[in-house]
Order: sequence, then structure tokens, then C-alpha cells
Amino acid sequence: MHSVYNIHDGKGHKIPKGPRGFPFLGSFPFLTAYPELTLTYWQRKFGPIYSMWLGKQLVIVVSDPGIAKDFLVTNGLVFSSRKEMFIKSQIVFAGRGITASPYNDRWRTHRRIAAGMLNATALEVFTPVFDRESVVLVQSLYSHGAAGSLPVNPQVRVTSTTQTALVTVSHAGRCSLNNMLAIVFATRTETIDDPLVGEALRLSREFMNCTGPVSNLIDFVEVLQTVPTPMRSRAKRLHADLVLKYGSMISDIGQQLERGDAVPDCLAKTMIQSREEEGLDWTDMCMLASAFMIGGVETTAAIMQWFAALIPALPHIQERAHEELDRVIGRDRLPTVHDEPYLPYIRAIIKEVERTRNPFWLGTPHFSTADFTTNAGHFIPKGTVVMLNTYGMHHDPTRYPDPHVFNPDRYLDHVYSTSDSANLPDPYERDHWMFGAGRRICPGIMVAEREIWLTISRMLWCFRMEQIPGEPIDLKEYDGKSGRSPVPFRIRCIPRHENVAKVLGFAA
Repeated sequence: MHSVYNIHDGKGHKIPKGPRGFPFLGSFPFLTAYPELTLTYWQRKFGPIYSMWLGKQLVIVVSDPGIAKDFLVTNGLVFSSRKEMFIKSQIVFAGRGITASPYNDRWRTHRRIAAGMLNATALEVFTPVFDRESVVLVQSLYSHGAAGSLPVNPQVRVTSTTQTALVTVSHAGRCSLNNMLAIVFATRTETIDDPLVGEALRLSREFMNCTGPVSNLIDFVEVLQTVPTPMRSRAKRLHADLVLKYGSMISDIGQQLERGDAVPDCLAKTMIQSREEEGLDWTDMCMLASAFMIGGVETTAAIMQWFAALIPALPHIQERAHEELDRVIGRDRLPTVHDEPYLPYIRAIIKEVERTRNPFWLGTPHFSTADFTTNAGHFIPKGTVVMLNTYGMHHDPTRYPDPHVFNPDRYLDHVYSTSDSANLPDPYERDHWMFGAGRRICPGIMVAEREIWLTISRMLWCFRMEQIPGEPIDLKEYDGKSGRSPVPFRIRCIPRHENVAKVLGFAA
């Protein structure tokens, strides 16, 4: 049995106390179902920082904003690396991927390229794309819901079978997908029935179901990595599928450039043109594109889907949001990015969705590259995995009274964007931790914010969303072991007034 008391530094400082696990397995058996609830239970028992073992891997779990900032920001040089998880990092991403790779020169190169496509300047370039795709989303909900007379699932449009998996094609997923296709490949899908929609969303969902941060014991027990397993075979297939799909799209961009065609700025173009200068090989390019396509689709789509699942049961919140929209925007146009400062309740709704339904409840764990002793006397040895329990942080009753109640009023006085909030000196004033922290914070945070704002504000402007009688929406179950989305549900998207059809282009 692992002991959590016998590791200490030269001065006798010990690792934090925590649960005792089983021989060989550690605490892994306790984390197979709803692991965030187990981690938060241990938080209440052992405090905001505790240790556990997964196999032979020591893991420190942090559930406090102050400790999180101390580790990941103040001491980011020590805690900014990643453990090379066998399934996610070594097999699926082949040692690449800006989210999964260790803190090294390759990661710095990939991060620099990613930042160039996702910074404030690029955000303004791609905002017209986000604007268009959010309009297409509400048009799709309007038309497929027959102007509110038919139930619609914002998450799922059709179900089809491919050679490898069952695919659910999502209205929200296609919106996010088209935004990322513009950034990565300077293209888009014209209809929800385009085969690329189903294939890209299948790849993203397969990644999320293979790579949960505590879902694979093989990641933590090295002996299991030497023998064939179904998960290892599944991860290899996923890697091959990512290379086949996104590699072929990179090749198409390369052929266009060779012909002298005009190719809009996009990630694929940037990688091809800077390949020699940046020292990129083919796998680098395929995996960087894959990381964009997976991470950029899953986060925003999941938040849109959770919003659509939550809001029908909250008519008082919808009514208040509609009143704000009518007062500030009126009924003759859709809200734009310039309206956000004047719609504080809509912004508060979005932040509350992100607090209560963070798709990445644990994020990608960090990894210490040197011994470290905290001011409180906790010893964190080199080679320790550090996990942020954002579920526990987001449901701390001392910061969020009645934390399981959806209450946008918590954020009415919070004037900062999420990207600005992440840089506040006081970590306890931060809105939420959905995008991580420190040097490994999600590089697409500003892009995701803008996409989510446009889609949710416009869904609220257009529709009164209602539950279907006799079809309760399950808000406790979820799909995915990493990026979590609600299980299938149906609602009615009822146009709020006659101008909706006109503004969306359905009436003269």
C-alpha cells in the first residue's frame, strides 16, 4: 500500500496528506465514475491541497485559487510542464500537441505558432467569421425547429454510421467547427450534412473519450504500456485518423500555394511557409492542426450545449435576459460584440454556465520539474503531477453560496472578460478556471470568449427556449471523459417576436 507520509525534503517537510490507495492501483478505483465528486469529497476531508497515488505516480490535487496561482503563475517555471501521458501524449499526439507536450523547445515553437493565430490581432481578423457562423446557428435552429413548432436538439441533428463509429452531428458543433476550419484551413462546411462535419466531430469526440485525465490506468502503470491493450489500439487508430484527415487538408493547402493560388491566412498556410524556419516535420504539422481542431471545437460547442440544456428550466432568468436585450438592443437587430459591455446580465449568464458546467473539470494536469516546498511547508517532489480540481473550486460554498444553484447574479458586478480576469492580481476575484492558468493557459481563450458571446447572446435574442413536456433534460449525466457535453435532449426554440424571422432572413 502506498504511504503518503514517507516522502519529505531535507528539512523534514512532507508531501500533503491524502487518501490511501490500493497496492499497484493507488486511488484509481475511486475515480472511475464521476471522479470530480470523489476529488471534491477528499478536498473537504484533507483540505485544499492533498496528495494521492495513481499507480506509482504521485499526484497533488489543488482546489484553491491562491494555491493554484502560487504554483502555476508565481512558480510557473517549476509547474509548467506536462507528464507525457501514454495514451494522449505518446500515442495520440506522438509527443506533440500544445496541450499535452512537456515544457520544451518543441512546445515553445508550437505555442508561438498557435499564439500568432489566436492573439488579439487575429481575433479581430476572424470576428467576421464568428459573426457569420453564429447567425447560421440560430438560422439552423429556427428552420429545423419549424419556427418553434417542432422540437429541436441544439446538440444533435442526425445520427449516422461511419466505418469506425456512431456519429452525432451537432448544430453547435458545426458552428464551432466552421470557426476553427476558418482559422486552421481557411474553409468551412456549407451544410450540416457535409461529411466533414460528422468526421471532424467524431474525431474530437473520440479524443475526448480516450484521454480523460484519470480515465486510463495505463497512463500511470508503466508495465501496462508494454503489452497490447484495446485502449492502446484505439489510440493508434485515432492518431492515424487525425493524420489522414487533417494531413490531407494541409496537403491541399500546400498544393494551392504551389499553384500560386490566393490562400487566406490560416494555420496550415503559416506552418507550410515557416516549416523550414521553425523546424516542423510532417507529424508536427498534423498534430498542431489536430490540437486546434479538437480543442477549439470541444470547449465552445460544449458550453453552447450546456447553455441550451440549462436555460429552458429557468424562465425567470430568460425573462430577465430578454428584458435586457429589448432595452439595450431592441427588436430590429442582433446583438454584436460591441454590445457586450452594455449587456451585463447576458455576460453573467455565460460566466455562470462556465462555472457550473466547465467541460474540462480537471483540465490537463501539470508536472513539476524540480523539488518545491510551499510556504505552508508542503513538499512537492520533482516528477509530481499537479491537478487543478476546478469542480471543487467552482463549487466552493465559501465563494459561491448555494453553489449548485444556477444564479447569474454572482457575476453582475464582474466587469472583466475571462481573459482579463485570468490576469487579476487577486486569484479569488477570478471569474472561473475553465481555461487553465499560468504559462499553459489555453491560447484560444479570447477566441472562445468571442464565439460563445455571439452564439449565446443571439440565441437569447431570437428564442424563448422551453422544455418538452414529458422529456426532462438530464443535467447530471454527461458524454465524454474529458471534454464533457450533455447527453441528448430536445427543446423548443420559439421565436420571441415577429421580427426574428425578418432579421434572420426568413421573411421580407
